[in-house]
Amino acid sequence: MDFSTLKKIYFVGIGGIGMSALARYFNGLGMEIWGYDRVRTNLTIELEQEGMHIHYHEDVEIIPVGVDLVIYTPAIPKEHAELIYFRENEFAIMKRAEVLGLISRNRKTIAVAGTHGKTTTSSILTYILRTCGIDCTAFLGGIALNFDSNFVNGTSEWVVMEADEFDRSFLQLNPHIAIVTSMDADHLDIYGDHEEMKATYVKFMGQVRENLLLRKGLEENVDIKTLDAKTNTYGTVNEANYSSIHIRSQAPNFVFDWKDADGTVFDDLTFTLPGRHNVENATAAIAVARILGCDEQKIRQALRTFRGIWRRFEWVYTGPNTVFIDDYAHHPEELKAAIRAARSLYPERKITGVFQPHLYSRTRDFVDGFAEALDELDEVFLLDIYPARELPIEGVTSKIIFDKMKNSNKIMLSKNELIDRLRELKLEVLLTLGAGDIGAMTKDIAAELFPAG
Repeated sequence: MDFSTLKKIYFVGIGGIGMSALARYFNGLGMEIWGYDRVRTNLTIELEQEGMHIHYHEDVEIIPVGVDLVIYTPAIPKEHAELIYFRENEFAIMKRAEVLGLISRNRKTIAVAGTHGKTTTSSILTYILRTCGIDCTAFLGGIALNFDSNFVNGTSEWVVMEADEFDRSFLQLNPHIAIVTSMDADHLDIYGDHEEMKATYVKFMGQVRENLLLRKGLEENVDIKTLDAKTNTYGTVNEANYSSIHIRSQAPNFVFDWKDADGTVFDDLTFTLPGRHNVENATAAIAVARILGCDEQKIRQALRTFRGIWRRFEWVYTGPNTVFIDDYAHHPEELKAAIRAARSLYPERKITGVFQPHLYSRTRDFVDGFAEALDELDEVFLLDIYPARELPIEGVTSKIIFDKMKNSNKIMLSKNELIDRLRELKLEVLLTLGAGDIGAMTKDIAAELFPAG
């Protein structure tokens, strides 16, 4: 499809973080953008302010005349009235991943894959490259605070994209450079089991053209000799080809040394995101920047001035005795990473966590991991499951996590009860965790609990 001939595009699920980035891309090309989403959010309000036409209830009567292309996300139910209308009337319809694949074919693409770390790594990399003078375009899975957007429009041949494993979307990409951050089990409703998911990742690795960076340990899942791309490892261990070592906390920053296999060393890099997992993400981003010829001093500057991503260990409030941090963590490994990052910054403080599980299927599949991760908190408030695209599964509620937890300092409650219960506590470190609508509560929590802030 020749996108340059399109005049009017319709997005089914336009408010999704990946869909909205695409909508912004095409809107920037001067196309008329229409779309549906279930809920009006701050993000969709921004899209409206940028000139896009959005409505919030299924109604085929609102669909404009002359739609050239329909783009949809697999998260939209198959029985969605508008999607049915488009199919029955033989409109040109494409998945979001297919469109990204077509865009990437005309650019030099850097793809970041992994069950966690994609958005942070992509955002760090984009900011480093642009600081170094490489004016890349980027489609990000979160709102990067340095750009105040999930889409960055650039003029160079390079484009940074997240390679999403959901619905096997990343198989649409044939990137020049790729990073794989993790292959922990997830989306088992799509893959069936972890082995099938890993096999699909290996297939994606085989589609990389030039350079592939694997987090140390992941190389054990693939016969590197069968890959076309030059393959290296990265991590926070000396054995990796690109490694970050001597990691230490200097709240609110982390400091580390970065080195490559050729003996190049960057000492005492100051990085604004805490946690070893974020240092690991930065390690990969620096490696790609060096492959593209970026200067050490510009890299240092970018790491020192990176402001982070909305809802990725985001500082909502900082006071002399209390801090409030919000994080998108919705997988057991992500929960552990966020909790341990907070613990490393504030080892002497009590950490109170509020967790909203995301998806019935994910709760069912990882109940033991969730319980284990939440046990690392000093006290836990557990909310109801946020269903997102799913219908309830019999017997699957937050209580199955609650019952598995060994931490006795735990409470189950509704969102409506949360602020009143938090108000009763002497909070030292407050962590809100989850990929659902808990992120929309952070302003209210801060306003109620920390009004002076």
